[in-house]
Amino acid sequence: MRRSGTACGFAAILLWSTSVAIARSLSERLGPLTAASTVYGLCGVFALGRLLSGNAKWQQIRTLPRKYLIGCGGLFAVYMLVFYLAVGLAGSRQQVLEVGLLNYLWPVLTILFSLVFLGKKARWLLLPSTCLALSGIFLVLTQGAEVSWRSFAQNVAGNPVAYGLGAAAGVSWALYSTLTRRWADGERGGGVDLFLPASGVVLCLLAFLADEPRAWGLRPLVEAGFLGVVTYVAYGLWDRAMRTGNVVLVAAGSYLTPLLSTLVSCLYLAVATTPRLWVGCGLLVAGSFLSWLSVSEAPPVPPGTPFQRSGKNGATEPEPGRV
Repeated sequence: MRRSGTACGFAAILLWSTSVAIARSLSERLGPLTAASTVYGLCGVFALGRLLSGNAKWQQIRTLPRKYLIGCGGLFAVYMLVFYLAVGLAGSRQQVLEVGLLNYLWPVLTILFSLVFLGKKARWLLLPSTCLALSGIFLVLTQGAEVSWRSFAQNVAGNPVAYGLGAAAGVSWALYSTLTRRWADGERGGGVDLFLPASGVVLCLLAFLADEPRAWGLRPLVEAGFLGVVTYVAYGLWDRAMRTGNVVLVAAGSYLTPLLSTLVSCLYLAVATTPRLWVGCGLLVAGSFLSWLSVSEAPPVPPGTPFQRSGKNGATEPEPGRV
């Protein structure tokens, strides 16, 4: 059972690593809002089916604090929106890699926010680990130019909207992860099965108002279906890993997601890379992992993970009842 649960955790990490690449490919054909609404509309159907299949789950959600449902539900929807816009509005597939790595600043930001909102205490390792992660982003955002503040500023100025949205994705998920722990602490379960359909409805409304290409065909249908199913399945796999697997091992593996995501994006989108990109990605991964070691007993919550309530001595306990 333990080995099977651990395998589920690593499977979830691999599935999440496909998000950036397929989201970009889908956005090129449908537009970012239509792509996001299709994927999360499908996820929402699965979530609603599960939510309405038993009264116990619905009653559980009704007991959650209102500020958690509204505040964290809003941040959940914002993250999905800005993530797809950032990936879709990137000027090139090379730029998608850079925007995607900006999104993966969320683990470091979650640790920093935990000092403010959760009263965590940091050890000396936090400062160098944060600087390490930021230096990785700095290297990534100076691709094709000399490593200097001037080249960094020029690159960002070339598409400030996409880069800004990529950073906003990291900030919004870090806030979601932190405020979930603060506002829903002690409650059994979380509201992801409600957040998914609600986000899908919001994204569908925005997509309806947007003027996007919507070049439907076999490939976008397959990609949308794959990403919708994979996204929802990954939630269940991760939850099983948190309940029955080696949590420490799976949590450590989750910090490899930026590296795996970049690798999948390079292969799927046929993007040529430079050594500087991989060095920057490695620094981001190392900085994120070390920042966790400097503060928290448990890892930040990956995108889409069901809420985990605090147990004894600050350790986390997985949401019960998910399959």
